[in-house]
Amino acid sequence: MIDVTVLSRNDEALDICSFELVRADGELLPPFTAGAHIDVHLPDGLIRQYSLCNAPNERHCYLIGVLNDPASRGGSRSLHEQIQSGAQLRISEPRNLFPLAGNSRRTLLFGGGIGITPILCMAEQLALEGADFELHYCVRSVERGAFIERLKRSSFADRVTLHLDEQPTTALDAANVLAQPQPDTHLYVCGPGGFMQHILDSARAAGWPEDNLHREYFSAEPVDTSNDGSFSIEIASTGQVLAVPANKTVAQVLESHGIDIPLSCEQGVCGTCLTRVLKGIPDHRDLFLTEDEQALNDQFTPCCSRSKTPLLVLDI
Repeated sequence: MIDVTVLSRNDEALDICSFELVRADGELLPPFTAGAHIDVHLPDGLIRQYSLCNAPNERHCYLIGVLNDPASRGGSRSLHEQIQSGAQLRISEPRNLFPLAGNSRRTLLFGGGIGITPILCMAEQLALEGADFELHYCVRSVERGAFIERLKRSSFADRVTLHLDEQPTTALDAANVLAQPQPDTHLYVCGPGGFMQHILDSARAAGWPEDNLHREYFSAEPVDTSNDGSFSIEIASTGQVLAVPANKTVAQVLESHGIDIPLSCEQGVCGTCLTRVLKGIPDHRDLFLTEDEQALNDQFTPCCSRSKTPLLVLDI
């Protein structure tokens, strides 16, 4: 864990604040790569994940952007209402579940709303490397666009296109932008679920290879659990069999029996709890694994996914 001080807090857009974090002891922060995030431990005990948005060579600080989302589970509201400049926080070291591919000759970046945060960091890194890329930032209006001034002042401003939904002349034509896929071009998208699905569907319709499509979800859509049933899990290392009732997740059952697994988002978004499945067929409800990975049925996210078979044997 790292103790940090909030060096500055700034209003970036309507309902979006940025927080610049520096080490409390004045030392450099751990290195990170584009796409990385940190866990932020909040005063009320909540732990939430936020993407780093500044350039990876800026180790004197970490910059995060936070949307005050009324539908959130309390983390964003806590930061907006309680945390001011000078506040003390504890954070984790950066982890990266959304890295840039190393074999790309050209990169297309798409950010929607607060989804600009990891995308901005990617643009910063690609610019430092002298790479060929373009960034498309989609927001409903200028007032809701975070880091717009930072983008305008950046060294790569000429490669940024701002798309405003309220102005038809500037709205993104995804089909046109994605019309000519190349085997060495990679796409990265982050933002609201509907926006991301539109970008990914447009890319697939144009023939983009699935391996060249990269995405990061910030939250999962609500899932209908009214038809959930019970099943059992077996701990492969001990043979212990545990019942998972309809109203509990596998992660909750494991925790109640003193079996610790790493957890972070608890929504199937981050992949932290990914666990190997040795027998049985998972009912995948995550947004982390690709469709091809889910089809293998050899791993699942116990924080949200369930089982299609009466028993899942887990490699724990």
